[in-house]
Amino acid sequence: MTTDVGICNLALQRLGARTISALNENSTAARACNRVYEHARDTEIRAYSWSFARARASLAASTTVPAFGFLKQYQLPADFIRLIPSRVLGTTVTTEGGIDPNIDWQIEGRFILTNDSSPLKIVYLKKVTDEETFDDLFSELLVSRIAMDVCEKVTQSNTKKKDATERYVFAQKEAKKINAFERPPIDFPQSEWVLARL
Repeated sequence: MTTDVGICNLALQRLGARTISALNENSTAARACNRVYEHARDTEIRAYSWSFARARASLAASTTVPAFGFLKQYQLPADFIRLIPSRVLGTTVTTEGGIDPNIDWQIEGRFILTNDSSPLKIVYLKKVTDEETFDDLFSELLVSRIAMDVCEKVTQSNTKKKDATERYVFAQKEAKKINAFERPPIDFPQSEWVLARL
């Protein structure tokens, strides 16, 4: 069973440090892991379009409109980490759904500002707190990230810190490569300049 403590213990084991029984226990290792765990998890999810963290939502327009520049704003889901603009073919949004990158929009605070009509359908990366749903290679990446982040505090060893950093870089490449194999190719829109020549 994969848990936050299990992931942290794999990181500590990799550093040759004692394992912990809980993130809130009174030990240097537990405090170090507790300090970095959520930040490391969320930033690693945000850094790449992980399949296990993808979600869809249909957003209603807010009753409050932007002060200027756009006609509508849509509140982002509570578990939102990053927007994934949709793939487009020409100017038609595919069945993937989501925001058309050819249309003006921007994220401001916890809102998407756009002129698009309601409901706004988005594909996004969500905060995932159930470690059981993590891709195995993402778990390995997170273990490597936590080992790198807590190494100095737990071991005071520059050699182990260097090893942990190298292992993290390798794990990052492997996890992203395999995840990319499971994603369909993206069809990028043609520019108006190219279409005018057809």
